[in-house]
Amino acid sequence: MSTVRVYESSDTDPALLQARRVAIVGYGSQGHAHALNLHDSGVDVVVGLRPDSPTRERVEGDGLATATVADAVASADLVSILIPDAGQRRLYETEVAPNLKDGGALLFAHGFNIHYRQIEPRASVDVIMVAPKAPGAMVRREYEAGCGVPGLIAVHQDSTGQARDVALAYADALGCTRAGVIETTFKDETETDLFGEQAVLCGGVSALIRAGFDTLTGAGYAPELAYFECLHELKLIVDLIQSGGLSGMRAEVSDTAEYGDYVGGPKVIGADSRRAMEELLLEIQSGDFADRWIRDGQCGHPEFGRLRDEARGDPLDTVGRDLRARMAWL
Repeated sequence: MSTVRVYESSDTDPALLQARRVAIVGYGSQGHAHALNLHDSGVDVVVGLRPDSPTRERVEGDGLATATVADAVASADLVSILIPDAGQRRLYETEVAPNLKDGGALLFAHGFNIHYRQIEPRASVDVIMVAPKAPGAMVRREYEAGCGVPGLIAVHQDSTGQARDVALAYADALGCTRAGVIETTFKDETETDLFGEQAVLCGGVSALIRAGFDTLTGAGYAPELAYFECLHELKLIVDLIQSGGLSGMRAEVSDTAEYGDYVGGPKVIGADSRRAMEELLLEIQSGDFADRWIRDGQCGHPEFGRLRDEARGDPLDTVGRDLRARMAWL
């Protein structure tokens, strides 16, 4: 049994954050949620934006202060870098590092750039992570509803002796302690996150859906039937799994479906699939995947662009667009 401790609001000291100014760099999915939740929790927030950012009017309309990234960082005691991973190193080197206060804190929502040493902060600052386990829209929505989403915290560098407590206070201001916060490391968060994306949540699920669709259409079944059975109904099953785990899902589906789960699943995800997952994990742990992604980014993402282009026009998506157009609830 796991001995991981789950932290709640009573384990935090909100005053640690309310005595600091927080600069949120980026106003996308996570940045928007972090900035508004912290502001509504009584934290002094400024959003760092490019001088020509089209987001400025939206941020100010949300009642938040704005500044250039450099000025926001210089004025803050804690800086949250919430732009996509690929742009963080350059932004850190040009705008953040020259203006970051000694004794301040640098916060990330994902450990990639710290774990793979793309960003190496100086020793005089705390380096922490607070990672809500949900998209930004849900982080915001659950906070406004008086609830919260679970979260992770981690400490990479503790210069002040308060890094962990500040991370917990930040997680509390986001609303994450309402659902529970678990402490981890930058290494473990990064490697498990990349593995989950590749082997299960994105890569694995996408490939499984496509393989199922191709198998049925290749056998002569109508693409619409294949779409319904291999993609559309997936959400129904995932919702059951999320609310009740695998056992909860099996209790809700038909006996035939449950039996098919037991006898069919191991044939599809067998020894070869498990070995492929182990290989993916080794590539992540060794840094091979990170090196490949970083090198591609340094060249303008030619491989990523090619793969994205190849995915467009997939028959599965073509059929799906026509069917989804008839689903008013979407």
